[in-house]
Amino acid sequence: MQEPELALFTTQELIDEIMRRSTFLGVIVHSEKENKSKHWEEERIFKVRFNSNLNAAQTGRLLGTVAARLDYEEK
Repeated sequence: MQEPELALFTTQELIDEIMRRSTFLGVIVHSEKENKSKHWEEERIFKVRFNSNLNAAQTGRLLGTVAARLDYEEK
């Protein structure tokens, strides 16, 4: 068996590929700009992406559930 070739993709290419998949049921939250360092030195703008497997209301409920779970984990 041959080793698969290592392929490098941009963040946008990876997001686009996930969004095309009919099996993807979820939400992608990503920074508008590529983050090149570990520290945030300025305000960040985030994008929320979901495909036709979820509608806006379902996406909102999913994000609300995740937020509530994160708040619960911090306590």
